[in-house]
Amino acid sequence: MLNEGENAPLFCLPNDKNENVCLDQFKDKWVVIYFYPRDNTPGCTTEACDFSANITDFVDIDAVVIGISPDSPERHAKFIAKHDLKHILLSDEDHKVLELYDAWRKKLLYGKELFGVIRSTYLINPQGIIAKVWPKVKVKGHVNEVRDVLKSLK
Repeated sequence: MLNEGENAPLFCLPNDKNENVCLDQFKDKWVVIYFYPRDNTPGCTTEACDFSANITDFVDIDAVVIGISPDSPERHAKFIAKHDLKHILLSDEDHKVLELYDAWRKKLLYGKELFGVIRSTYLINPQGIIAKVWPKVKVKGHVNEVRDVLKSLK
């Protein structure tokens, strides 16, 4: 994992409209980046809906929320529409950013080793420095924890 105090690696990825969104577009803002395995699966849907339901709390403290998964922009568009999501979702189909943030790793699933997304979250400060890392996220209560940490750092 990347460590707190390090510069957050810059990237550009397509959103649900297939428009590139770059991390450096959010200079002078706090940025929450959460990596998740797949749209429309139970845990991922809960996490996305939790962030979306609390988006005004993040906006009120000048923070942007970005979810990143290997899903296509088209799949993100359907996911956003189905659940009325209010935050940015980016597509990393070739896993380049997932690898950069060490969220694409070998894991054990049903006794088989395979590569996949490690559910993790990074909080990046307005200067582009990683302020907090959650390396293995449990969905329940995670959004509240991220919000509380962000409020304590502001």
